[in-house]
Amino acid sequence: MINTNTIKPDMPVVCSLDGQFAEVDHLEGADTIKLKRDEDGHHHYIPLDWVVSTQDGKVKIDRSGEEAMQQWSTKPS
Repeated sequence: MINTNTIKPDMPVVCSLDGQFAEVDHLEGADTIKLKRDEDGHHHYIPLDWVVSTQDGKVKIDRSGEEAMQQWSTKPS
């Protein structure tokens, strides 16, 4: 289980291949990360279940950036 206190605004969100695809806006509720707006001005949401670590000032998830962007939500869960 990830310690949610280690997830801070502006942290880069990196995929399983270590590529950054987003930044944290803030935690939304107990189990969701709200991401900063994309280039089109939209927020996206990812579940904490995807997070595998928060080391080195990054939020690392368990899938590729492409997968994450296909599966993220446009509304909090």
